[in-house]
Amino acid sequence: MCQARRVVIDSFGMPEVMRLETVELPACEARQVRVRHTAIAFNFIDVYDREGRNSKALPSALGREAVGVVEAVGDEVTEFKVGDRVAYMDAGLGAYSNRRVLAVDRVVPVPDDLDDETVASLLMKGLTAQYLLKKTYPVKAGDLVLVHAAAGGVGQILCRWAKALGATVVGTVGSEAKVAVALAAGADHVINYSKPGWSQAFLAVTDGRKADVVYDSVGRDTFFESLECVASLGMMVISGAASGPIPDFSPSLLKKKGGLFLTSPSVAFHYKGREALLAGVDTLFDAIRQGFVRPAIGARYSLEDIVRMHRDAQARCLTGATVIVP
Repeated sequence: MCQARRVVIDSFGMPEVMRLETVELPACEARQVRVRHTAIAFNFIDVYDREGRNSKALPSALGREAVGVVEAVGDEVTEFKVGDRVAYMDAGLGAYSNRRVLAVDRVVPVPDDLDDETVASLLMKGLTAQYLLKKTYPVKAGDLVLVHAAAGGVGQILCRWAKALGATVVGTVGSEAKVAVALAAGADHVINYSKPGWSQAFLAVTDGRKADVVYDSVGRDTFFESLECVASLGMMVISGAASGPIPDFSPSLLKKKGGLFLTSPSVAFHYKGREALLAGVDTLFDAIRQGFVRPAIGARYSLEDIVRMHRDAQARCLTGATVIVP
């Protein structure tokens, strides 16, 4: 038996519902590995999990993504050996821990030329950006792209990668302090969406041209004004809900705005099978090597600081990726 420290919740609610506990881990079953974490990623979906938006099962662990070293393998595991560096995402909740036992099918190898914090900060966010840019709406040279929360972890990746694909990128941020971050990430123009009439500011910098695709990870506070920025027959992508879920509306609104397409995709659907996961990871790691995707770690926290980290995230104090060092 092996001990682990992990973050759990017994009720849904504010950051204070999270607590750190020590548990005994079971031995690996036939197709499982035990991983000692070296870097854990924070994703805003962790907040939704804590609040109960995605699950009703309690008590619950938290965290969806981490990098670490294999400590033990089950009898039927041939993909990895003890000492291998690995990463995973979307393998069930429980990444907010110093070690855990995982199904091997959700674990991927980490190449020697990429460090742990880089992979932790980019795996889920990079794969999210990849399906948004290449599958949800295949961005091409000449497209006009609007990226909300452009100073965030996914937002910065979207800006830089869309630019590499030849698009013109307009980013939005929630405060003036984040403008420089979004510009450094590759946005051609940056708008503060917290200011009234931000959609008119968008049209001003584009000389009246509307976006071929809008990636909206903010949700409630930006959705309806985002529709004003989408070109006729363009794509409106709901990629998150940092300010809350979008309000109910009639689908006829999409027709009135120009026959718009609306979608709300998920990383879980795009990389459900192991073959799709490995192919996506290979493409992402290659993009990192080419510089299309770069680590932008804005803050580091310990497991003991998990409550403060969630407070900071919801106060929108964080820029770039946030890494938890167990």
